[in-house]
Amino acid sequence: MSNEKPGKCRRGKSSAAANGGNPLDFVPDKIPFDTPYGPPISLERAQEVIRATVAEAKKRNWSMNVAVVDSGGNLVSFQRMDGAMLASIQIAEHKARAAATFRRPTRVFEDGVNLMHLNYLLAFDGIIASRGGIPLIDRGEIIGAIGCSGGTDSQDEVVGNAGATVINQLAASSN
Repeated sequence: MSNEKPGKCRRGKSSAAANGGNPLDFVPDKIPFDTPYGPPISLERAQEVIRATVAEAKKRNWSMNVAVVDSGGNLVSFQRMDGAMLASIQIAEHKARAAATFRRPTRVFEDGVNLMHLNYLLAFDGIIASRGGIPLIDRGEIIGAIGCSGGTDSQDEVVGNAGATVINQLAASSN
């Protein structure tokens, strides 16, 4: 569950799994998902992210709920598209909070449970093992996160990524 490529293990082995051991015994050189928290996203930037997300969803004819939280996981802005599932309101907010507070896309938790069978992840408070939560990173710092819900996990992720790319575009244009 690391965002680092496999490297050298402290014991000199390249991978515990390759040697028949427990893959969780692998000790990376750096802490994974160690992006620092930055200042909280502004309302204006959060709304830009939501506009881009909703535009992508409309282009695909998908009804979504979209939440943007700040670097502390607090709700900054939310939009529910016409026809979006009511149950997905809380799910979108949950995905955004998890992506911000755990400093990683929620897809990592989904992969951890479904592909790596790390079911213990489901016992952690605030985890959601479902795609669609994506950290918003500006100049190397997490300023917030977006959470999308209303479609399949893959649909939620597609529209969330469309919104998340706005932060990089805004940062580049303001330099």
